[in-house]
Amino acid sequence: MDVPFVGRGDCLALLAQAREGARDGRPRRVLVEGPAGIGKTALVRRFLGEGPAVLYAAGEEAESALDFGLLERLLGTRARWPDAHAAGAALLEALDEAQTERAPVALAVDDAQWADQPSLQALAFAVRRLRADRVLVLLVVRDAAEARLPEGLRRLFTEDDAVRVRVDGLAPADLRRLAGALGVRGLTARAAARLHAHTAGNPLYARALLEQEGDGLLDALAEPDVAPPAPRSFTALVLARLAACSPAADALVCAASVLGAHCVLTDAWEVAAADLLAADHEDAEVLTALEEAAGAGLLTEAPGDPVIRFPHPLVHAAVYHQLGPSRRGALHLRAARTVGDPAQRLRHRALAAPGPDPGLAAELATLGRGFAATGAWHNAAGQLSAAARLSGDTARYERYTLEAVECALLAGDVPDVGEAAERIARFAPGGWRSYLLGRLSLYDLERAEELLTDAWRRCDPAAEPRLAARIAGQFAALHGSMAHGGEMAEWAGLALRLAPDDTATDLIRYLRLSGLALNGEAVPALAALGPLPDPVLAGPAELEELLGRGTLRAWTGDLTGAVRDLRGVLGVCRDRAASFRVVCATALASAEYRAGHWDDVVVHTGLALSLADDTDQPHIALYCRLLAALVHSARGAFEEARAHARVNRDYAAGGHVHPTLWAALAEAQLARAEGRPEGVALALGPLPGLAARGDLLEPGGIPWSDLLAEARAALGDDKGAEQALAPYETLAARRGHRTAMLAAARARGVLEAGRGDAGAAERAFRAGLEHAAHVEAPFDRALLHLAYGSFLRRAGRRTRAGEQLTRARDLLARLGAAPDLARCERELAACGVGPAEREPRVRGTDGLTAQELAVARLVISGLTNRQVARELVISVKTVEYHLGRIFTKLGVDSRTRLTAVLADAS
Repeated sequence: MDVPFVGRGDCLALLAQAREGARDGRPRRVLVEGPAGIGKTALVRRFLGEGPAVLYAAGEEAESALDFGLLERLLGTRARWPDAHAAGAALLEALDEAQTERAPVALAVDDAQWADQPSLQALAFAVRRLRADRVLVLLVVRDAAEARLPEGLRRLFTEDDAVRVRVDGLAPADLRRLAGALGVRGLTARAAARLHAHTAGNPLYARALLEQEGDGLLDALAEPDVAPPAPRSFTALVLARLAACSPAADALVCAASVLGAHCVLTDAWEVAAADLLAADHEDAEVLTALEEAAGAGLLTEAPGDPVIRFPHPLVHAAVYHQLGPSRRGALHLRAARTVGDPAQRLRHRALAAPGPDPGLAAELATLGRGFAATGAWHNAAGQLSAAARLSGDTARYERYTLEAVECALLAGDVPDVGEAAERIARFAPGGWRSYLLGRLSLYDLERAEELLTDAWRRCDPAAEPRLAARIAGQFAALHGSMAHGGEMAEWAGLALRLAPDDTATDLIRYLRLSGLALNGEAVPALAALGPLPDPVLAGPAELEELLGRGTLRAWTGDLTGAVRDLRGVLGVCRDRAASFRVVCATALASAEYRAGHWDDVVVHTGLALSLADDTDQPHIALYCRLLAALVHSARGAFEEARAHARVNRDYAAGGHVHPTLWAALAEAQLARAEGRPEGVALALGPLPGLAARGDLLEPGGIPWSDLLAEARAALGDDKGAEQALAPYETLAARRGHRTAMLAAARARGVLEAGRGDAGAAERAFRAGLEHAAHVEAPFDRALLHLAYGSFLRRAGRRTRAGEQLTRARDLLARLGAAPDLARCERELAACGVGPAEREPRVRGTDGLTAQELAVARLVISGLTNRQVARELVISVKTVEYHLGRIFTKLGVDSRTRLTAVLADAS
């Protein structure tokens, strides 16, 4: 079986860049380093497989004393060289012959730490003399500080002009691809993260485990309380070391393995008493036992630190899994009497249990429910799963399992929803069963509604308020997916009345407020909220309400307040469930899109999409796909926009209202930016019919009626345009929603101008300008000025047209809205406004990436690097890296100067 190659995109990119330099006649030296088994050889062979000319050889420990053995393998010849200089000259000649005008030659020395010294000296001689050669030299070692490397060669490959490629463990996402390539399906993001922590991403160890355990590894990774196994070859090495230890050191290491990957030394020694005779335990010196274990590479310690650790998770796993059932149970029972934390004591009792224990199961279930009440879903799932195993009763087993699956689902740790539903369907009928099956079936709306209705029928809210609140919360989510705002708010409110602190979702208050907004009650809902604390001081319920308030503010047009609220919530919600953080980042990106902070939209949609992917829940970030598509379309990045629109279209195939709406909007805005009104009409055509099934016309969301009306008017379908526009126009006026009234006025002006009624068009555009004075949204204002200016230019009123178009141009230029800016420039040119009459556009931030601009804006707002890191969910080192690049690009050397440059550019 071929060894699958996954990941390493960054390493391959560095190697490819070095090869391009060599192709241009600039010889490149590349040092590839990383620990044994990390995949250095696989990386280099993958890279070299793409090149035409390769000289490759690997050092071999058995031949390290054979002079010029490596060089002979490199050159494919046997020769007698008097010294390293002569051998180096021969290597130079071979490199010279291998080069061509079109392609460089690659020379790779793998496992250089095992190569013979004369060959390495000859290599240094040859490499030092490369000047304008098309040669790429790769030196592959475990550590650049390896003592066996000649100092001259080490200097050559560690100088500033050399390329250093550090090969680390595979990322969790790459481990998932590796598992799939080896036929192990269903490795979730959380399980992959645990496998990464267990193996440090070492592909050799990870592959050995996947091949050794197969699908059974998934079960092991799902057990948070027990270390997964270690590869057999690795285990054999560890057990050989353990067998050579004294009884005291052996007992200490085994006791430590039961306590975890790290523990307090005194606790481990007390637990070790279970393995030692009383006299032996008293006579043995704990520090002597520790010193012996550390000398064998089984434990590590540091002066003054009471905690001892295993040097690698696999060492811990190898020791723990070799314990027999009797010894392991005794050690866990001793640990349960030793540790102070109640949850840990319960964990050890559960691991020591030889069979069903209903009392212990009940204690575990209570602990799990406590975790669930605080939103610690993964911990809750583990405790409830353990309770199910120990229940000894079918009814309790099914009840605990249902709760465990619910928590795993909320943690994003259910790899196969269909399999979980199939297993639960075999349980006895009941409210919990129907509720959870309904929750697992939310993408089949009819089935979900049927199951939730059955669950509600079987549930007595007075006797089971927790279950009733859960069912009500799912009804709220169900109606939200159908865009039924009133029902969504009603069910969410019922869930809060039944069990405000235990609804199995930390978004229930947000669902209620969003439902009210969708039902046209955003303004009274906002007024009813009352004062809320700063996000830093907010409790869980208040944080939900702050998220809802930010959403309501964006809905009503208060974009500054919305961005302030939502940025505050995102900055402090790192410990909340991924779904909460995705919703928060999405809501913030939505407000930023309307406020014209488009670079920030790119950053926050990217954050939401990565969080959704990390938890195997891509469907919770579909609205982010729309927002990203809108920004890319407006800026002329059409391929990126299409990619996001395509994902939403795939989900829309399921018939759900929101994915269908978002796919249509993404495709329509793309077509509008490209100047294809027929594409706009085609994409939005189904929405009037869809609107009858939900609250899709409500002002406050991203509008579509204005776009459809304009497109139909451009195609000569005045009647269709009127039908699309009139209901939205009426509702916008009834709500008094300024932004919606602006959009409707713009579309009305375009429609009336197309009909030839210049007076009606003029009145509509002027009404739009009145609304624009109260609207923050710059893109909406720009499109109004552009449409009005175009109308005036065609009416021959070039001076007034130039005024409107200039306003549009300024707004579009700040946004970077290239397609509309180009149209505006053409209209200005037709007005006789030539390049000489235009004010130059100065943007000191043009060279910054979206991430750099986001960092810069937060820095000048007064945030520290750590606060910026928390806001953007990146590391402090990454913030420092971006700041360094920002300072260099903008030619500034302080935050004060950065503030001045950005102020000039705004």
